[in-house]
Amino acid sequence: MRDPLAATEVTDRLARQLRFCLEIDKVKHIRRRNPLTDGSRPEDDAEHMWHLAVMALVLAEYAAEPVDVARVVAMLLLHDVVEIDAGDAFIYDTAARAAAVDKELAAADRIFGLLPKAQEEWARGVWDEFEAKATPEARFAGALDRLQPMLQNASADGGGWAVHGITADRVLAVNSVIDTGAPELWALAQQIVAGAVADGVLRSGPED
Repeated sequence: MRDPLAATEVTDRLARQLRFCLEIDKVKHIRRRNPLTDGSRPEDDAEHMWHLAVMALVLAEYAAEPVDVARVVAMLLLHDVVEIDAGDAFIYDTAARAAAVDKELAAADRIFGLLPKAQEEWARGVWDEFEAKATPEARFAGALDRLQPMLQNASADGGGWAVHGITADRVLAVNSVIDTGAPELWALAQQIVAGAVADGVLRSGPED
């Protein structure tokens, strides 16, 4: 890949900032398990993060507690950049999720480390906060991160749920954390799952 900065005269700070911006272009190549709403293809990480950021702007009133929306948006725009190195661990694959932890930490060190020191510390702090889910902002961001794939799978006649044999009981168990960050959205999510079962696009359990 050609280096567009090779023949330029820029400060070290700007060069680091631009190299980070070029690096995160790679999220456009990370495919996720859930499809676009029309079911035509899987979405990629860049689409996922953009979609979540817009959802945060629109749905902030449903957060369980008052939140700094700009902070939530920052989390959602940065939370999956580590998948450039670590890949996308399927939310319903417990072993893959556990195995991804160390890979994601190393990825955060490398990718955020491309930035100038102060910006590196800020971006890493945002990412760490999202992962810890210890603040209202992180819990709301996490709720949206779980709700968005549910909306897309339900829109796409089961989408990734159908492809991977995921049943309603598992969908509800894995995504119940939505309740912590946005109780009203969790109530809605349960209705969406019930509707998908009623319409035959999602099996209720392994015995169905």
